[in-house]
Amino acid sequence: MDQTTTTVQKKKSWLSIFTIEFLFVLLLLLAVIVFVYAARMVFIVQGSKFDENVFKAVAPFTSTGLTKFMRFITFLGKHTLLIPLNLLLLAYFIYKKHRWFAIRISALSLSSVALSFSLKAYFQRARPEVQLIGDISGYSFPSGHALISVVFYGLFIHIAWHEVKQKWLRNLLIISLIILILLISFSRIYLRVHYASDVIAGLSVGFIWVVLSLRIIHKIEKRYIARKARKAEKLDD
Repeated sequence: MDQTTTTVQKKKSWLSIFTIEFLFVLLLLLAVIVFVYAARMVFIVQGSKFDENVFKAVAPFTSTGLTKFMRFITFLGKHTLLIPLNLLLLAYFIYKKHRWFAIRISALSLSSVALSFSLKAYFQRARPEVQLIGDISGYSFPSGHALISVVFYGLFIHIAWHEVKQKWLRNLLIISLIILILLISFSRIYLRVHYASDVIAGLSVGFIWVVLSLRIIHKIEKRYIARKARKAEKLDD
């Protein structure tokens, strides 16, 4: 074996560690760091310069037409819309007898809403005073729209990744859903119902929650299938 072949093999071996799972672990750690940093800046350091600068950067682009568009986009991340959509999706997978997809949907939809309200109640950050869509009640940190959107549309990304066979269509769906999540998150800043730090924290927590939840459910599913297979083998014996 010549030196060139050995070098190529070493490079392939080194690159092999960058699996999808490994990259998700890195992103998970990054999300934890970002959330902790955002919470520290808001509640310990109490620095608001970043949020103020973001509002100033967005302000020149404000217009009646764009505000209408952003109101529509923000509606796509509202829990009053996503909960019924979750129920429809749940009914579909129950009808199709996809038990584990139904479990994922019910577990993530209920837990993400509960997590959002729990974190808001814990941190109790007031919303921005000047809003573009009237007085929105409730606490601000983290953004519930960002958190729930990552979980709900992230679940769609998970389903697309596993169920859509055409590569071009799968990639198109995943990219479109990522863009939608980012648009929903940005709409909260544009409409001035959340600070940028709220949105960043919401995205981080949502990503952490959807990845960990899907991982845990996947492990439970594997154990269930393995246990069922062992029982079937005993019956055959």
